[in-house]
Amino acid sequence: MATAIDEAIKRTSLSRSNQMEMLTFRLSDGQLYGINVFKIIEIIESPRRFDRMPHSHPAVKGAADFRGKPIAVIDLSEALGMPSIAFEQQLAYLIICEYSQQLNAFLIAAPETLLTRGWDEIHKPDGVNSASLVAVAYTDNTEAIMLLDIEGILAKVIGYNTEVDEKLETYREQAQRRKILLVDDSRTALTMMEQTLDRLGFEHASHLSAVQALASLEAAEEKGEHGEYDLIISDIEMPGMDGFTFTRSLRNLPSYHKTKVILHSSMSNPSNRLKAEEAGADDFVAKFSPNTLSEHVLKALEITSAD
Repeated sequence: MATAIDEAIKRTSLSRSNQMEMLTFRLSDGQLYGINVFKIIEIIESPRRFDRMPHSHPAVKGAADFRGKPIAVIDLSEALGMPSIAFEQQLAYLIICEYSQQLNAFLIAAPETLLTRGWDEIHKPDGVNSASLVAVAYTDNTEAIMLLDIEGILAKVIGYNTEVDEKLETYREQAQRRKILLVDDSRTALTMMEQTLDRLGFEHASHLSAVQALASLEAAEEKGEHGEYDLIISDIEMPGMDGFTFTRSLRNLPSYHKTKVILHSSMSNPSNRLKAEEAGADDFVAKFSPNTLSEHVLKALEITSAD
């Protein structure tokens, strides 16, 4: 029987091998969806009623008690514009997850199984313009697994604070001399980071995948265009290549061997800081607090005075 230590070692090794373990589940449309196991706290049967939350988004079914604390219950089907799950009449489940240092319960029709897939087996769908879909993987029977932009869904349903403390904007003069590269497969996450950097006065560019970002940097190296960026901020979970692998690959480029790298992820488990360090990153920041991200950016670039 596998021990807790064995399980921890197994999961840590995934971060070193460009792989993800996912839980697959069904929503009201019968389609198969997937979510990273690292983000799951617990899976429980759904109660037949929840405490209502006035003036909330229609997809918020109410609040559920979880270990003595109320957490919002979000019907993922309804959040995606599909028929809601009839949890009052039928068996349904809650996936308790931590995103951006916040617990939420996602209402689903039924969990299915655990699968491990390499990030190079998880692809961004070509020609699909869906704000809620970031990637597609496949089961052993070639059934499609849809990977959702949970950050985007949470931003739409619950909202995020994007305000930056006014005192941090006093660093604009120094910030204007620096350029930052953003790498994230979520358009919502990119937009929030871009808004934060705009408030601080930084110049920035972005890529929706680590594969694209690395290819662009390698092409610039071949042309003799060295060290365009002073700082790189990368997500961890991305189709094609995860942030850990991206960071290790980045360290092999002469121009970016010592460039500051921050890994920025909704997987806010403290172990990710150690994994980020092992991959060669200089810092790890949990999503999404504009003030916290700003402070880490200023620290990484050694901007310590508004003078």
